[in-house]
Amino acid sequence: MKRFCIACALILLQTLWGPLDARRFSISTNLLDYARLGTLNMDASYAASRHWSVTAGARYNPFTFREGDPDRQFQYRQQSYALGARWWLWHTWSGWWFAGKARYQEYNAGGLGDRETEEGDRVGAGLYLGYTHMLAPHLNMEFGLGFWGGMSWYTRYSCPACGVVTDQGQEYFVRPDDLMISIVYVF
Repeated sequence: MKRFCIACALILLQTLWGPLDARRFSISTNLLDYARLGTLNMDASYAASRHWSVTAGARYNPFTFREGDPDRQFQYRQQSYALGARWWLWHTWSGWWFAGKARYQEYNAGGLGDRETEEGDRVGAGLYLGYTHMLAPHLNMEFGLGFWGGMSWYTRYSCPACGVVTDQGQEYFVRPDDLMISIVYVF
């Protein structure tokens, strides 16, 4: 009975999603995020049809710089998760695209340019635009930019290491997001 249920589920998936070949999947990493104090990042995408793909992504930055020197310490620590969809003008993995994402971010940033540090959580949605250039049958280069907005719950400190709270609360925000130059591998 168990094998019959598994076979029925596979037939249903095949019917709903079409041929399940590997060319429907891709992974990518944004090279410019690494320049943002070493933010590690990865996106995985699935081509649901010729013009639509769904995306899940994560960013992670655990790094604190000059941690032993409170006067010079700085960081852009974060963990961020996003789910979204892209609409491709020509076909998936090539040409112009428009995207929307829902996103959650936990962050701690400060000490760079200004001693004030902010930490907190953000929840929101964003709109994005980009272009994907095919370099080889399985390798693409992607360029894009976007904005996201939502609600932020924050605490601000007078410096990265002192712990003196100057402000806390919640606020709406709109901010730039995802300036990207990405390498994409299409399976």
